[in-house]
Amino acid sequence: MNKPSALLTVSDSVVDAVLGDEAILLNVASGMYFGLDPVGTRIWELLVEGAGKQEILGRVLDEYDVEPERARTDVEAFIQALASKGLTQEVNR
Repeated sequence: MNKPSALLTVSDSVVDAVLGDEAILLNVASGMYFGLDPVGTRIWELLVEGAGKQEILGRVLDEYDVEPERARTDVEAFIQALASKGLTQEVNR
């Protein structure tokens, strides 16, 4: 997320299914699907709930045994990957 006032949301063209601790995402616009591991699935669930980047980072730090800098880097990279695949979008508040 580049803009501090922007909210990250799930793209309208995405359909998801959570199966246990993993998720499958389908971008119906591109026809591509993606599988998420348990941590990716947790981040996805938080995005679907409307959590912002800082809230997601805080929850990852609370829920997983990870160094803060590693969590920050990994969460940012994951969020950027979702956006680059058309799975999320930024909307201005």
